[in-house]
Amino acid sequence: MEYQFYTLAAFEYFADVQAVKGRLESEGIPVFLRDGNILNSDPMISHAIGGVKLQVYSSDRERAQEIYDEIRAYAMDDHGNLRTCPNCKAQKMEIYYRRNNVFYKLFPFFEKKKYKCLKCEFITKPQ
Repeated sequence: MEYQFYTLAAFEYFADVQAVKGRLESEGIPVFLRDGNILNSDPMISHAIGGVKLQVYSSDRERAQEIYDEIRAYAMDDHGNLRTCPNCKAQKMEIYYRRNNVFYKLFPFFEKKKYKCLKCEFITKPQ
């Protein structure tokens, strides 16, 4: 039997994924962490490899996404309020890095922050 995997999310550090992993496993969803051991040995290469990827079986995708959406941390402004999408007014935004050229892939900390709405997929201008 061949299994298909779905990458639910990617996290910058191995420790960040543990809460989500535990919650999904407590709901009976098997979880796989891709590149986790690499980041444990050298956390400085997280940006270069795209972080640790939390994967589930494709058959568990919808249920895992619902659980993840319940517990995920959304982007906040400097005053501690959830960021609001300028397009659809939803308060479900995350930090977004495009990393579309070699320079930003090698030096991701130079790329200015943008935010992506998880509802309408609108991406803000760099801040």
